[in-house]
Amino acid sequence: MWNPGRCQGSSGCVCPDQGSCLNGTLPYQFLADLVLALHVAIVVFVVGGLVAIVAGNLRAWRWINMAWFRLAHLFAIALVVAEAWLGVVCPLTSLEMALRAKAREMTYTGSFVEHWLQRILYYDAPAWVFTFAYSLFALAVAATWWYFPPRFNRRGAAEERGKRKEERLGLND
Repeated sequence: MWNPGRCQGSSGCVCPDQGSCLNGTLPYQFLADLVLALHVAIVVFVVGGLVAIVAGNLRAWRWINMAWFRLAHLFAIALVVAEAWLGVVCPLTSLEMALRAKAREMTYTGSFVEHWLQRILYYDAPAWVFTFAYSLFALAVAATWWYFPPRFNRRGAAEERGKRKEERLGLND
């Protein structure tokens, strides 16, 4: 990663053995880190989304069942499961590794989740274990569609807002 403390002179940063960071590897490192951050955000959305759906329904959060949120969540996990079953490496993983290679950084093999779970948990597992785990997670997401169905009715949502407004104003006494 670029270290501003290593900059020399007034013309910009000079990286040892790589020329100028501004004209060399820095943009690729930065872009790879952005892709990694996006990837982490998607993982958080998929995992945290399921937790939010269950918790939100148990706590009667009406917004949690909005169709756009539930469809985006379903699409995200469906894409992960399809990639796992088809043996396709996630495009974000491929893009991140290509950018890291251009930045002359070390890359990793396998999927993004597999790599980081192995680093975090120090657990080595074959790819089928992750495919199985993704599939179980997708079944949990599907179960939430059955137990806590999303709202597709815009009119119903508008009526709900109207009722809450009337309650706040004391018009329904």
